[in-house]
Amino acid sequence: MIGIARWSAGFASILFLPLLAACAGSVQAPKSAGTYKVGNPYQIAGKWYYPSDDPHYQETGTASWYGPTFHGKSTANGEQFNENDVTAAHRTLPMPSYVEVTNLENGRKLIVRVNDRGPFAKDRIIDLSRRSAQLLGVEQQGTARVHVKRIYPKGQQPVAVTAAPPPPPPVTIVPIGDIFVQVAALSDRGRASSLAAELSRFGVSNISSTGTGFYRVRVGPFADEASATAVLAQLQAAGYAEARVVGSKPTA
Repeated sequence: MIGIARWSAGFASILFLPLLAACAGSVQAPKSAGTYKVGNPYQIAGKWYYPSDDPHYQETGTASWYGPTFHGKSTANGEQFNENDVTAAHRTLPMPSYVEVTNLENGRKLIVRVNDRGPFAKDRIIDLSRRSAQLLGVEQQGTARVHVKRIYPKGQQPVAVTAAPPPPPPVTIVPIGDIFVQVAALSDRGRASSLAAELSRFGVSNISSTGTGFYRVRVGPFADEASATAVLAQLQAAGYAEARVVGSKPTA
């Protein structure tokens, strides 16, 4: 009986060894349980962000990490955040999507899956899960300088671009007057121009300087308030919740 018991234990160990090797050999990003989402422009602490499906995204900047406070809560695309998964939050990339993160301070690289929005502090470009931060050597120091590059694992490929996209419509700085639907007041002239180009599908989009360092981004002018209100409803339905009708002397 002792011999049979020893043989059984040894056979079980042989069967179990490949499982251990498989677990130790790689770190897999979790499968998505949420929905695919790009999202509409949104504003956090007075700053606007513009989600887009950029197939060739690359950026260098500061990474941070988040964990216990958000563990078990819903991510921006409806998944349940697990600080022990190899995931990350990004301000504009689709969810889910994959990026290769290189820690420029120690040379470590890691593929993570983006499934949340953030970070929104101190111009950081990506917020790693606790496990991702551990694998990249970021957990102890809190932040690190990184390079983030979008990738397409498992045979995924970006959508082929067969022709250059058309140039955005011209943006005109107009004098204050008449009736407009104001969507935002931004301090960055380039971001104001980009937003105005996006709004061109709702009508004539334009920007106007406040003279105090801000640029109003608006649609119009309209001949009457009823016309402006109709476009306002379209903008709010499209996700521009802060849009409002303004008269001849709007405030930023």
